[in-house]
Amino acid sequence: METLQINKKDAIKAHDEAGPKSKQLLENLLGKAVFLKSIKERIKSFDDVLSELEILRSDFDLSNHGLESDEVAYRKAKLVAKALNEGWNPDWSNSNEYKYFPWFKMGSPSGVGFSFSDFVYWFTFSGVGSRLAFKSADLAYYAGELFEQEIYRPLMIIEAA
Repeated sequence: METLQINKKDAIKAHDEAGPKSKQLLENLLGKAVFLKSIKERIKSFDDVLSELEILRSDFDLSNHGLESDEVAYRKAKLVAKALNEGWNPDWSNSNEYKYFPWFKMGSPSGVGFSFSDFVYWFTFSGVGSRLAFKSADLAYYAGELFEQEIYRPLMIIEAA
């Protein structure tokens, strides 16, 4: 039997340009793992998030009908975290497991920035909702950069109408 060799880069290019049947054929011949891309390569927009989670855009839009922009942004942020984490869920009972969040320094016209002041001697603090945690600093940074304007800004700032 004669053996054929193919460069992985060429195989991936062929797969990317192939139709559904040809993609399946290449995956059957070379294995599906050859063509798997990292999550950061698969997600470049919120539509990619919906696709990764197998949610139709029309269904998502319909489910948000009548919600305020910050409520829609929160729902989007949860889906971004779910997609980028690829099934990882934070174990909040494990203090040795690191959890990461996008961090923003948002300025304001008043010059005080996105900040608060406090006078009492005790307080509790939560920097972000637990559903928005990422499994790595790299993914948190990626999400924050990619979705800063579209998702995180409307989530955190009440814009004047």
